[in-house]
Order: sequence, then structure tokens, then C-alpha cells
Amino acid sequence: MSEPDAGTRDPYAPFRPRSGRWVPLAAGVVTIAVFGFVALTLPKGGVTGWTGVDAAALFLFGAAMAAFLWRYTAIKAVPSDEGLLVRNLFLTRKLSWAEILGVQFGGGSPWLILDLADTEQLAVMAVQRADGAFARQEAERLAALVQAHALDDPSAG
Repeated sequence: MSEPDAGTRDPYAPFRPRSGRWVPLAAGVVTIAVFGFVALTLPKGGVTGWTGVDAAALFLFGAAMAAFLWRYTAIKAVPSDEGLLVRNLFLTRKLSWAEILGVQFGGGSPWLILDLADTEQLAVMAVQRADGAFARQEAERLAALVQAHALDDPSAG
């Protein structure tokens, strides 16, 4: 089934990366499987000196890596009538539409960048250059939302 184009898609649908979502998920599953297998089959005692505690620690390290990779799958940006909720890898920020002055999706940045009224910039990891044409459509959809809400706001310059 093909993805609807930007013109027919709900403008308030959440923004989510494609490859940036499935690759970490698959890597997390592989990480758990590999570290679990190694922890279970690790020769214990004897010359190696490995213990059950070492095996458990090895598995927990793999689980921590998988948890970090899982965090990548939670990356998204959710638009609403009030504004935009941006959930990046470590930062979640709620913005009103009035705080967003512009949308950049060019240059060398791997993600869409928002220009904010406080002169700061905020990366939106949910729209990733690695997603190609889909990402460009999503960037256009977000720019259209920003523009539409700027026109609705009488205080916007």
C-alpha cells in the first residue's frame, strides 16, 4: 500500500521518520538476541574466570544498548491547533505556533530545523533527510502548517 501524498494527507498527522524508526528497532532486537546468546553460552569458571554475574552484566549492557536504540523509535513531532510537540532523542518540547518563525530543510543538516522567536533553532528529528522525497513532502507539510497558523495569528509580523 502506498503512502498518500502530502496534498491528501491529514495536515495534523504526526511526523515520524521512516528509516530512522525501523533501523534502530531492528538493531535493538538483534542486540538483545546477540547479547542474550553470548551471556547464555559464555563458558563460566575454569581458565576464563567468567561468572554468572559477568554473564548477567553482559546481558544488562546489551539491554541498555537496546533501550537507547528504542528511544530512537519514539522520535516524532505532533502538530495540533495549539502548536507542535517535538520529541527528539533526549529533548521533548511543546511549541506554540507563534514561537515558530520558519522551517529550514536544506544545507547540511540531517533533520528539519525550526527557527524560533527566541532566536534559537530546534532540530526536528522526525523529518530526516535520509527519507528522501517523503521527508521533503513532510517538510513542506510542516512549513504549510506554520504559514497557515501565522496567517491566523493577528500578532504575527
